Parts: sequence; C-alpha cells; structure tokens
Amino acid sequence: MKHHLVQVEGAQIHVAELGTGPLVLFVHGFPELWYSWRHQLPALAEAGYRAAAIDVRGYGESSVPREIEAYGMRHHVSDNVGVVHALGEQSAVIVGHDWGSPIAANSALLAPDTFSAVALLSVPYTPRNDFRPTDAFALAGGDEEFYVSYFQEPGRAEAEIEPDVRAWLEGFITAGPEAFTVPHGARLCDRFTQRPLPPWLSEADLDVYVRAFERTGFSGALNRYRNVDRDWIDLEPLDGAAIPQPSLFVGGERDPSTTWLADAIAAHPRTLPGLVSQHILDGAGHWLPQERPDDVNQLLLGWLELVHR
Repeated sequence: MKHHLVQVEGAQIHVAELGTGPLVLFVHGFPELWYSWRHQLPALAEAGYRAAAIDVRGYGESSVPREIEAYGMRHHVSDNVGVVHALGEQSAVIVGHDWGSPIAANSALLAPDTFSAVALLSVPYTPRNDFRPTDAFALAGGDEEFYVSYFQEPGRAEAEIEPDVRAWLEGFITAGPEAFTVPHGARLCDRFTQRPLPPWLSEADLDVYVRAFERTGFSGALNRYRNVDRDWIDLEPLDGAAIPQPSLFVGGERDPSTTWLADAIAAHPRTLPGLVSQHILDGAGHWLPQERPDDVNQLLLGWLELVHR
C-alpha cells in the first residue's frame, strides 16, 4: 500500500493506493477513513485497477480547515478532481459510501469529464429539490431531534464525543434505530445501547479510527453536516439533475437508509439513467464495504468490467 499526501486547491489530501491500471477513487463517509476501503483496494488491484482511497478533508491525514464553509460540497468535488489530476490521471471511476455517496454523485454531476462512472453504496442518489434540507431533517425527527439536526450546532456534538472517542465510536457504529433521534437538549450517546463490536470490526480496526479522531477531533467531520443548507443554495443550478454516467447502487436490507430513502431508490431508473444495476443485500446493514466486503467486491468488479468494455 502506498500512502502519500497530494496537493489540491486549498488543501492536502491523504491517498492510500494499490495497483496499476484504470483509476478507481474511493470516498468514505462518517465517521470513517480511507481504512474503511481496506478490503476493496487489494481486490481491485489484483483485478487490474489502480485503487485509491482518500481521507476526505477533515479526516485522518488530510487537511482539517477551521472554517465551516470549507466543507461545502463544491470543495469536496474540487478535492476529488484535484486528487485525480495529482495522481497523473485525467479521469477515474468514483465510488462513495455514506456521506461519500452524495460527494461521489455531485462529483459526477459537476465534473463529468473527470468522473466517467459512479458507484453509490448505502445512500441512494437524491437530486436537489425545493425542500430545504434542515427543514426535512426537522420533520424526520418528529417530536425529537433527528441526528443530523443534532449535529448542526458547532461544538455541541464535539462536547459529547471528544472526551471518550472510543466509547462514542463504538456506540455509534453499533447503534440501532433508537439512536437516530434524541430528545431536545439531550445527548445522542444517551440513546446508545451497550453492544459488542460486530464481527467485521476488530478492536485493532477500531484503534485505527480512535487514533485518527483523537488527533483531529470531530469538527471537520461534523462540518459536512453543517453545510447541507449552504449546499442546497450553492447547487441550485443542479435542481432535479440526473446523472447520465454508468452507475451502480448497493444498499443493505437492514440499513435504515434503505427504508427512509426507498422512494429515491425506486426513482433511480429516472435519476440515474445510466444505471447498470442496483442491489439490496439481504441481512446487510449500513457499513457495507466492511460488513459485506466479498459481496461488495464482486458487485464492483462485475460493474467495472462492464464500464471498461
């Protein structure tokens, strides 16, 4: 595995890469790292691809700007384009999971000459619409606060998380649906139920995340959530836009996103007119690249073979 920092506009981005061939760029979600793609990189490299996973700005070894607005969607897209060019390539396939999914989708929309195909994991593509995101999240919470609403106030979630990063990460990763809302004025971690780590995440794996977030803190990661309304304004020209490039969607049957966003998944033939295939994995949850690596690798490789014919 080759690790290096590349310079992009206004930031440095950490890249882990393996293999040679057509470039496939992996973009992780919250609260993760390049390490979340540790099962995909060798599988793609062995199949003849140059597999590269980044630490998104605000995470890991990448730059952690202080300004909240530095985490707007256009900055993430610019980072991805900059990474492709810094690696000496003109184009790439992009793959995103969780928050990385909308980052990948918007990269395909805003930089179609750079990103020739897009795969979305766990979070389906939802085109920009007339409904302000924070208003939608407020409705989703009902009488309580939806977790995205809870993350909006700078410093609030950080004060909960950073005194014991390990306990919070373990609680968040293993949380059930009861932890997606919080009573007004309470803490999200009060909803966490003590559960053992899942079999796909060892103590040593968790150590990687804990060390990274203890060093960087959580503000950079949380600032992605704090830009949803800014993105909604900034990306108004993309209202209702479809993604024409060849695409793939993979979700988990037990992932709440599959239920919350069922209408978006059903709309994919229209919003992703280049959709090659989509799959809902039986019994799978949200953390697909780590939870079901063999299935994800098989689906990615089959799709990539079609994309590169």
